[in-house]
Amino acid sequence: MTTPRGIRNNNPLNIRKSKDKWKGLRAQQQDAAFCQFENMEWGWRAAFWLLTRTYYHTYRLFTIRTIIQKWAPPHENNTASYIANVSKMTGIGADEPIGIPSDQPARWMMLGAAMAIQENGANSIDYFAMLRGWELCRNDCR
Repeated sequence: MTTPRGIRNNNPLNIRKSKDKWKGLRAQQQDAAFCQFENMEWGWRAAFWLLTRTYYHTYRLFTIRTIIQKWAPPHENNTASYIANVSKMTGIGADEPIGIPSDQPARWMMLGAAMAIQENGANSIDYFAMLRGWELCRNDCR
């Protein structure tokens, strides 16, 4: 069985390369499309930064539907299925506000976990690394 790309890259949500210079990036980026992080905590930190600071605070996206429509657009993914799966896994309605990240951290962590499962499969997720990544995100800046 092949290890999913997001896990090999320590990038659980498969963040694409961009002009962003994330903390914890590997010195050598060998994947042509996706960021590669030194360890999974840094990959989770970047994922939670994007979800809570960029998507929530900057883009003002508050629901699973609006977040995933931007994260996993139809030209790259089966967006409707992605939304339905994440909504089912989290128990949060697709159009239900997730809440303010600082007030509802568990809901945002569930969102991240469900997205990582959608991207990589359920057997690949290190939930302790996810929690450490959340802490890095909440206690740090880019």
